Amino acid sequence: MTGPRDPNAPPSLLGRALYSGVLAYMAVDGFKHNETRVEIARDSGVPVPEAAVPLATAMLLVANVGILLWKFPRASAAALVVFFVGTSPVIHNFWTMEGSERNANKINFLKNMALLGGAIFLLAEASKRE
Repeated sequence: MTGPRDPNAPPSLLGRALYSGVLAYMAVDGFKHNETRVEIARDSGVPVPEAAVPLATAMLLVANVGILLWKFPRASAAALVVFFVGTSPVIHNFWTMEGSERNANKINFLKNMALLGGAIFLLAEASKRE
């Protein structure tokens, strides 16, 4: 049996590692397929997609490392919130699509909303500790 949990301890390392693994995969995949993502962003009306896409991907990666290591957790979680709020409705706007494209984008949108929920939770946890 363990004693009371330290209220200043970071959230579960296992939970952060699992969450971080998904974000790391997304960031690495984003860098590997940058040109495709720039085209998607361009088609979605994102201004200056050649700069916006790699910048957003880098923000995702850096914020992810911050969450994993629990360094600057409030800034890291806030950056994730900005990432998901900024990209999800623009890139995965399934409500404007049809067929298999609609289904794939709906799944990605909903996945991003779950990840946004996790980022909001982490932001709240980080805010309690700072």
